[in-house]
Amino acid sequence: MCNSSSISHFLLLALADTRQLQLLHFCLLLGISLVALLGNGLIINAVACSHHLHTPMFFFLLNLALADLGSICTTVPKAMHNSLWDTRNISFSGCAAQVFFFLFFMGAEFSLLTVMCYDRYVSICKPLHYETLLGSRACAHMAAAAWASAFLNALLHTANTFSLPLCHGNALGQFFFCEVPQILKLSSSHSHFKEVGLLAFSSCLVFGCFLFIVFSYVQIFRAVLRIPSEQGRHKAFSTCLPHLVVVSLFISTVIFAYLKPPSISSPSLDLALSVLYSVMPPALNPLIYSLRNQELKAAVWRLMTGWFQKHLTGCQIL
Repeated sequence: MCNSSSISHFLLLALADTRQLQLLHFCLLLGISLVALLGNGLIINAVACSHHLHTPMFFFLLNLALADLGSICTTVPKAMHNSLWDTRNISFSGCAAQVFFFLFFMGAEFSLLTVMCYDRYVSICKPLHYETLLGSRACAHMAAAAWASAFLNALLHTANTFSLPLCHGNALGQFFFCEVPQILKLSSSHSHFKEVGLLAFSSCLVFGCFLFIVFSYVQIFRAVLRIPSEQGRHKAFSTCLPHLVVVSLFISTVIFAYLKPPSISSPSLDLALSVLYSVMPPALNPLIYSLRNQELKAAVWRLMTGWFQKHLTGCQIL
């Protein structure tokens, strides 16, 4: 019998069987989450407080940092709680909220990465039209469209997924968080065609964004190779490299996690992939962008030194 109303909670996969490994996983997740919170928090404050960083590139980077913060706060706290207290439970409403926010922030991140690719394309291929095509109003509209499309996509998938009758228990084949494919496995084969249709539509949109990114970078590389000076080519590549690395990390981990052959699936590999595509990008993105961008590094350094000087002066007065 298929009935979702009788299910009050779901069971996630256990991160480890022994208490020592559970505590180790808790410490690792805590360290990664602190790195992500610190890195993205510094970028948000640096961009917000430094007037010379109020440009389209840094505006979109601020939005990306917000999406990374939301993503890490959606998945990691529950996994840390389960590791620390040796439990696998997540409530039905908590699972639904986790699915919604995970899809929302992941969708917003990919949309923002696509918009940031357009920013780099205009900057290098159409520099004379940069101010016209990427004015403050245009940037606000593109960022709003990225967040709104991610919200609508997450709402449709969440509402449809949790309206399906669940016939195969409440045990999910995922370590960290609830996700749509694992919940679909609990429903009957004839009841989730609508969700499969939504997934196919979302996949087409993602593939369209991916093609746009590839096309944009082909045009960018052609334009960069036509720059006569080596210094100019190096500067142009430096502005694109962080974005290209972040996009590659994001897309490659998600594709491999969802499209890997079943024959190579194993609990340890699935756990590693869960960490790679849900936890590592929010932690690594600030580092990747800060290493190659001198303006951002200088702004973050001024923010940190100003904070330390302020608190050291306060301690000396006390």
